[in-house]
Amino acid sequence: MEIHTDFEGQMAYGDYLRLDTILQCQTPVSQSHDEMLFIVIHQTSELWLKLILHELEAATESIGRGELQPAFKMLARVCRAQEQLIQSWDVLSTLTPADYMRFRSGLGRASGFQSYQYRLVEFALGARDATTLSVHRHRPDIHQRLEGALRAPSLYDVVLRHLAGQGFAIDTAVLGREPSLPHREDPSVTAAWLAVYRNVDRHWELYELGEKLLDIEDRQQKWRFHHVLTVERIIGMKPGTGGSAGVPYLRGRLAHRFFPELWAVRTEL
Repeated sequence: MEIHTDFEGQMAYGDYLRLDTILQCQTPVSQSHDEMLFIVIHQTSELWLKLILHELEAATESIGRGELQPAFKMLARVCRAQEQLIQSWDVLSTLTPADYMRFRSGLGRASGFQSYQYRLVEFALGARDATTLSVHRHRPDIHQRLEGALRAPSLYDVVLRHLAGQGFAIDTAVLGREPSLPHREDPSVTAAWLAVYRNVDRHWELYELGEKLLDIEDRQQKWRFHHVLTVERIIGMKPGTGGSAGVPYLRGRLAHRFFPELWAVRTEL
């Protein structure tokens, strides 16, 4: 097999991926050897978040059209990307408290709490909180994108509308909820999912959709849990660099559920 060695005037691997640009973006602010790890983990996490958003947005549109099969592939890909994010905490946990303190002061007020892509993922999954937009006021373009996402139907909103379209009696208050407000567990939604799970053969696609949603929430919770452990392992109970409460705040997020009725139905079956 002949290996191409002359790329004069042709696109090569590095050109296609724009590696010259990407690999020049790791710029430590200190002389600490370990800061490179910190930068690379967070930059690659943002790339995985970009893919997750790409898939969630497409899946939401697909479900909105009543096309569940294409959405299943997209949601499965979200899960695989989430697994990469979960594994990244294992790599970051090799950073000891002493390692981190050598460059932490150079971060200023920068914090993972300010990740607008992570916020977009949470909005896409239905975790709506308008107060989180305030940290992005200095970037009107990002603030506007977040505002738009906050007011757009979430993945779960579209799923519940699809359930209603299939004849399930979803409360009109749920279907007509202002999208910027968080979804609250509702008996009519639990009853709909219960009917799906009790008649799997009849509602196979909806059953598979429910399981795909639970797969995503399961991994999102694992990501949150590993986040808490890694942060506490590195900085203990100190406040976050961006001004958040740090570990206490992160622990509080573990109690939140994106699709509460899909958890409630387990008890009812």
